[in-house]
Amino acid sequence: MIAALALELGPWSWWIAGFLLLGAEILIPGIFLLWIGLAAIVVGALSFALWQTAIWNWQIQFLVFAVLALVFALLGRRIMAGRGEESDQPMLNKRAEALVGRTGDLAEPIENGRGRMRIDDTIWVVCGPDLPAGQSVRVRAVEKGDLHVEPV
Repeated sequence: MIAALALELGPWSWWIAGFLLLGAEILIPGIFLLWIGLAAIVVGALSFALWQTAIWNWQIQFLVFAVLALVFALLGRRIMAGRGEESDQPMLNKRAEALVGRTGDLAEPIENGRGRMRIDDTIWVVCGPDLPAGQSVRVRAVEKGDLHVEPV
């Protein structure tokens, strides 16, 4: 049934498949179906020119489609990898890392290497040498969400 429909539609079957894949990319974003859909559209365009030729059978069409899908996926991966643009706020989603160098007072003493400190309106878990509450400390590093501090 599908083969008969593809023969009846001719080159349009590739265009329909391509646009269905592009539509699926919109519904299920991930950028992967985009490249496969574009490959199907290119095979559809080639099919308009080569449909009546003896060499353009379904095996060649699927082979061209597979090669184009692979090539487009690799090119797309390279294009998307280059999108790591520098931000004017590089620490925007790295809240803890943005605190390195900040100073504050311990809200709770550091005992057995762990305590709490207040920076702005947030209480942070800190690691460092045993110190009393109220001691001024500087954040020197962040590891696994804990701030490593040293006395100021």
